[in-house]
Amino acid sequence: MTPGQPPPTIAREMVSRPRILLVDDEPINLELFDVMLSKLGFEIEKAVDGEDGLEKVRDFNPHLIILDNIMPGLTGWEVTKKLKTDPEFADYRSVAIIMFSAMDEVQDKVEGFSLGIDDYITKPFNFAEVLARIQAVLHRQELADQVTRREQRIDVMESLNGSLIGFSRGLRERVAAQLAAATLLQGKVSDSDVAGFIDQVASASRDMVNELDRLKGEVQEMGEKEARLKRGDMTVEQLEDRLRDARRRGNSGNSGDSGRGAKQ
Repeated sequence: MTPGQPPPTIAREMVSRPRILLVDDEPINLELFDVMLSKLGFEIEKAVDGEDGLEKVRDFNPHLIILDNIMPGLTGWEVTKKLKTDPEFADYRSVAIIMFSAMDEVQDKVEGFSLGIDDYITKPFNFAEVLARIQAVLHRQELADQVTRREQRIDVMESLNGSLIGFSRGLRERVAAQLAAATLLQGKVSDSDVAGFIDQVASASRDMVNELDRLKGEVQEMGEKEARLKRGDMTVEQLEDRLRDARRRGNSGNSGDSGRGAKQ
């Protein structure tokens, strides 16, 4: 990631034009997608092979990579594996990938999904279908980002609740000690002004202890609600696994389909 460039998850919240990186060794495919997708409002960057694609990922910070599988040098599988598992690309692990391939075997599709791609399109393709899949992948990616942000908010709330419970516990102990000391002095001091002051301290301390107990109960109740919410939610990883399984089943079922429209 270049200096001063926000991480991908932050960048997605800051831009209105989705950025798509095209990686293909066929110039005609690059030009076709560049022209068509640019007209539709996407911001496009192109790479001519796998090595170039990995460099462009750092420079361009895409929301989506459209990646050809069969290329000289690094294949699409190898590029995907680097992006999903290499610590050098950890900041880009959540970037969505649509894989293009001339191979229509179910095993090839399964292998792609197991590596972490988000969709698999077999050549020759219909551009309307490609566009629909791009929009679907970007929508799923935004949903995953929302889950991530929700998890982060819950984690922050849990941390704040823990800090608040610790603070209130320490404060209650000090106030309770003050109340105990004031209670011991009540009735033992002859000076009326001092006795009145001790009564005020005891009364205020008692009220504060009660308020701190009430606050502790509210914080604990909030923590229990957050825990129930977190147990009922899917994590980002669980969501991605379910989406990937659904896409794998869908592609396996449609592997024998024919009769596409305009082809490239």
